[in-house]
Amino acid sequence: MIAGEAIFLLPFVLSRVFRPTFLDIFGISNLQLGTAFSLYGVVAMFSYFAGGPLADRYSARRLIVTAMLFTSAGGLVMSTIPALGILSWLYAFWGLTTIFLFWGALIKTTRELGRSNQGQTFGLLDGGRGLFAALLSSFSVLIFAALLPQDVETATFEQRSEALSTIILIFSGLGVLSAILVWVFVPENKNDDASGDVPKPLINFQSLKQVSSMPTVWLQALIILCAYVAYKSTDDFSLYARDAFGFNEVEAAQIGTLSFWMRPVAAIAVGFLADKISSQVALLGSFLVVMAGSLVISTGILIPGITWLLLLTIASTSAGIYGLRGLYFSILGDAKVPLAYTGVAVGLVSFIGYTPDVFMGPLMGYLLDRSPGAAGHQHVFMVIFIFGLIGFFASMLFNYAKNLHSDRTESKTGIYES
Repeated sequence: MIAGEAIFLLPFVLSRVFRPTFLDIFGISNLQLGTAFSLYGVVAMFSYFAGGPLADRYSARRLIVTAMLFTSAGGLVMSTIPALGILSWLYAFWGLTTIFLFWGALIKTTRELGRSNQGQTFGLLDGGRGLFAALLSSFSVLIFAALLPQDVETATFEQRSEALSTIILIFSGLGVLSAILVWVFVPENKNDDASGDVPKPLINFQSLKQVSSMPTVWLQALIILCAYVAYKSTDDFSLYARDAFGFNEVEAAQIGTLSFWMRPVAAIAVGFLADKISSQVALLGSFLVVMAGSLVISTGILIPGITWLLLLTIASTSAGIYGLRGLYFSILGDAKVPLAYTGVAVGLVSFIGYTPDVFMGPLMGYLLDRSPGAAGHQHVFMVIFIFGLIGFFASMLFNYAKNLHSDRTESKTGIYES
């Protein structure tokens, strides 16, 4: 849980909580930051595809520790507040360290731990990650505020820059600490290592062919894509609070933190609900919540002066978003993916599902820069609503395809064995 979130503190959590400050200190626009995110996404796409088979070949412990140390090293560069060119290459580097080395190992290990309780296990993983992120984001906002003058509006550029650099170094240090914890507490799994008698090929084309022939896998990829588009909207909450409601930097960061606090509650609750009822029902309900919240923001119902409605909308929308995050990998079992092919399946669905890392950053940046103020944010959340609707129907089709696959399998063998 800790490692699963600590590795993303520098690439994503930092700019999500402190986005107004981040843009000002680095001297970049929303579109320029979105382009840096896009470079991360391009590298990540291919890293997902190659990293899945890597996780089937090597031990999770070694992969995770290596990834955390390299990611934290990038934080030392970021703390110097580099120019846009270096910052962009840094995001591309993180696309390699956080995905190629890390992601497949994390998902495969979680699935192995979960066995018959996939909803609860993935819900606990994302909920635990969310709790860690919420605690850390709240703590970092307190540190950031303490490093600035009591009247935040009077802070100089140098004071704000030093405060942000301090937060970056703290996040880097937490990455190193997480690597140590993994090395100490995660046992070496000899079965996953390539030191056996016959080394495994990095990419097993037979397993790739089998996984790619399953309609449920492609529908799961579409579900993840739509859910991840919604997740990218959490990057906008703090900036929305400043642009549309006039909040200062600390208050805007606190709004961003509110979204984090919904994550552990929603992910764990929805995960347990999925095992008690069904993952499909929980997916449909989560998409409906996301669509409703996005529609409220996109239609301009929220106006300055009604802060409680803003808080309620962000909290409920975040609950739907993080409910989806806690679920969309738990349906690997429903998709009838054999456990031995988990890494390959994760690589394939992630390659497609996480493409929003490529296009959502520039798209959001373009919409926000083209229409300053509340209007740009309304356009962003209309996009979120559209993808939520697509995800809702993809979830319905997934349930149909899953049942159809089960019926065909039972008619041939009488029982399905993964």
